[in-house]
Amino acid sequence: MTRPFSELTKDFSSERRARIDERKEQLRQEMTLAELRKAFLLTQDTLAQALNVKQAEISKIENRADMLMSTLRNFVQAMGGDLEIRAVFPDRSVEIANFSSLASKRKSTRASGKKAAAMTA
Repeated sequence: MTRPFSELTKDFSSERRARIDERKEQLRQEMTLAELRKAFLLTQDTLAQALNVKQAEISKIENRADMLMSTLRNFVQAMGGDLEIRAVFPDRSVEIANFSSLASKRKSTRASGKKAAAMTA
């Protein structure tokens, strides 16, 4: 006999419910690239088109443990996000500016290139 999930959890203590809620939130904040893509309801094909690569390359990226920062940044930007790299210490978290400045330089280079092209046209 099948029972609703609410019936299975109705006797949980408030402490147990709090631990479950905390773990659920933690899991929402930790995703693989494939899980992140799926959460945005994107297919590998759609992402491949946005990155101008083949679908197989998206599969490789999603399963790769080590990759270039630019590859990861492009992957995240193709989903509409920005990549931030942080170093996390027991007493603080610090954003590593090298990587965000690369993205900013790249965007500004693209923008100035487009402006120059528009001016010469």
